[in-house]
Amino acid sequence: MINKVILVGNVGIDPEVRSLETGVKVARVRLATTERIFNRQTNENTEHTEWHTITLWRGLAEVVDKYVRKGSQIYVEGRLRSREWERDGVKHYATEIVADELKLLGRRPEGAPQQGGYSQPQQSAYQQPTYQSAPQQPAYQQPAYQSPAPQSVPQPEAPFIPAEDPDDLPF
Repeated sequence: MINKVILVGNVGIDPEVRSLETGVKVARVRLATTERIFNRQTNENTEHTEWHTITLWRGLAEVVDKYVRKGSQIYVEGRLRSREWERDGVKHYATEIVADELKLLGRRPEGAPQQGGYSQPQQSAYQQPTYQSAPQQPAYQQPAYQSPAPQSVPQPEAPFIPAEDPDDLPF
């Protein structure tokens, strides 16, 4: 199954950045993407702007806190996440993007590093979090080439490691 979102857009308001009681940082960014459509019959361009809520955790939240402001152009890769909650007897629903990668585009903000790519590390029981500019390989990955195994021997599957719990969001 694939759940992947790639967006390039402009930040609409300054990001909200918070620290949980555990010290983990989380940021929320409102991102606008604008699609330009040319109508051949009327010879006119029209624009359609879509607003997205992006949630960034840990190191990516740190980067957003330091370098992203209203008007910043960013590239985001992540996953769609839907959640629901009840407040005062009313059910609320939200669909957002949980970011795995962030790139700063456009003009470089003061103090920003020369290379603008940041990735959320893959979490597993066997590795410490590290933040790097290139996407990290998953903890369990098949080699590029594997000699054919006898058909009577089943191949083991990598264990599923759940991502961050979306119900813990402080927003």
